[in-house]
Amino acid sequence: MPNFDYTAISDTTKKTTKGTIGAGSEAEVIELLKKQKLRPVSVSAQKSALGASSLFKSKKVKSDDLVVFTRQLAAMIGAGVPLLRSLNSLQQHAESAALKDQLVKVIEDVQSGTSFGDALAKHPSTFNDVYVNMVRAGETAGILDEILNRLAVQQEKSSAMKKRIKSAMTYPVVLLVITVIAFFGLMLFVIPQIGDILKDLGGEDTELPIITQIMLAISSGMISWWFIVLPAFAGLVFAVLRYIKTPSGRFAFHKLILKVPAVNPIIRKVVVARFARTFSALTGAGVSIIESMTVTAHALGNVVYEQAMLDAIDRVKNGEQLSSILDENELYPAIVSQMLAVGEETGQTETVLVKVADFYEDEVDASINSVSSIIEPVMIVLMGGMVGLIAASVMGPIASLASSIQK
Repeated sequence: MPNFDYTAISDTTKKTTKGTIGAGSEAEVIELLKKQKLRPVSVSAQKSALGASSLFKSKKVKSDDLVVFTRQLAAMIGAGVPLLRSLNSLQQHAESAALKDQLVKVIEDVQSGTSFGDALAKHPSTFNDVYVNMVRAGETAGILDEILNRLAVQQEKSSAMKKRIKSAMTYPVVLLVITVIAFFGLMLFVIPQIGDILKDLGGEDTELPIITQIMLAISSGMISWWFIVLPAFAGLVFAVLRYIKTPSGRFAFHKLILKVPAVNPIIRKVVVARFARTFSALTGAGVSIIESMTVTAHALGNVVYEQAMLDAIDRVKNGEQLSSILDENELYPAIVSQMLAVGEETGQTETVLVKVADFYEDEVDASINSVSSIIEPVMIVLMGGMVGLIAASVMGPIASLASSIQK
């Protein structure tokens, strides 16, 4: 369906507005504008953008762009601007090409009578279950602007946490990649030449230190059998990644990382913070507790926690309190169930869980900083150890040959 740019004058405010509408023809655009009490001034079809720029255009909406869109939409609706006019204005001025394209389809669905929440649900890569369910609750309760403001806060917190984790992992990953490249470079290019030099100096029958023999054997094996080693290594990595994508593999992997000493505390705090932030946002928006638990379970990011939350739904349906269920579960710290119990008793679950989320997000920051300060020297020691091992395997026989020559 082609898109049309239009300029129209409002029959009520007499103000000029511009926007984009997807329709089958110019006549259909004019009819749609008249239904919105807009008098069309000009309507023109957009030209399709072909070429390299459109081929390489990203189809993913960045979290920052989504936050800005949510904030602006909340402000416009709060100011009394109709939903369709707000969406048209934001679509026209959106900087993200991917968001602009998706908003065109959302506007088309809303114009055809689809609810705003259902229209957003057709774009799950941008508007997840949490976003859609909160919007639906806001539409039902007539407080869409308030819900959108809560959504923006929730997204900002989630985005900030992801950025902190990604930033903390960048340096160790770079060091690890450099270490692996250096190891293969030394083994494939440096060690063989050094081995030839040692044999030239001492002869074929020279007895080399055990470390040197091991390093030369590894280097020789990698050079001689690279056509088997490299495909085998690549196949192993592919098989592991493929297995992790299966339901059983994903569960096993997520269960494993919860047992890794350095990673375990951070993962648990991240998931608990995500649970508290998401569940509080949904319940505060008026979503039922069962629906909130279902949506929150899929937003936790860890299958072990997700399954535990889904298993708790049946118990909540039978009349049990969520706080008591979490209290029996070792996955959640005691403070979570205690604070949730206070919220259930006082009717302030949303407020209590927001405080829990703030606390654990601060804990995640502290844990990441602590682990980062440990990982950096460990990686440097590993790199130094690798270089030192190779240096020892080289300098040992050279020193031995030098002393024999002096004698």
